[in-house]
Amino acid sequence: MFGIIGKKVGMTSMFADSGKMIPCTVIQAGPCVVTQVKTIDTDGYDAVQLGFGERKPKNTPKPLIGHFAKAKSSPKTSVFEFPHFDKPMNLGDLVDVSGFETGEFVDVVGVSKGKGFQGVVKRHGFSGVGGATHGQHNRLRAPGSVGASSFPSKVLKGMRMAGRTGGNKVKVTNLEILKVDTENNLLVVKGCVPGFNGSVLLIEK
Repeated sequence: MFGIIGKKVGMTSMFADSGKMIPCTVIQAGPCVVTQVKTIDTDGYDAVQLGFGERKPKNTPKPLIGHFAKAKSSPKTSVFEFPHFDKPMNLGDLVDVSGFETGEFVDVVGVSKGKGFQGVVKRHGFSGVGGATHGQHNRLRAPGSVGASSFPSKVLKGMRMAGRTGGNKVKVTNLEILKVDTENNLLVVKGCVPGFNGSVLLIEK
């Protein structure tokens, strides 16, 4: 599995040869530094650890400074592992967008936007209780009944209710790469990806 760390730049649109407008997302992907190479002999599994984004040394713990120094790299803000990396990598190698091609499909992993405490209509798509007439007072966006009366005389676990919304790890699969800009380390993928502008993303083949 080949992958890279990046951050969401924002959304825009492109036009196909037929004239159809295609919504797309611009991602700054890399360059990433190989900060650790894990093997079955040393760690029990195969993986490549990548670092992305610059971090001030004064705000970096000394153990992490030593960890990045082994790869002859400056401290990084984001570090992730990619198991079963396609290419054999060495400590300190650079990974950039040159490993991707236009027309390929990738999976993008990110953290969705946090919405805070929300009701059932926004959180789960409930339609609300009843209509807006016939004596309706203030129950338009209420969940309705959440349990039975005599049996089982309790609210069952897993009932969809109001609560914290968003801020979850989300993977969007099979996004087509529309453009690869190797000079500026940019990927343009079809559709939308989770997270706000500037949030960290994982792009996996």
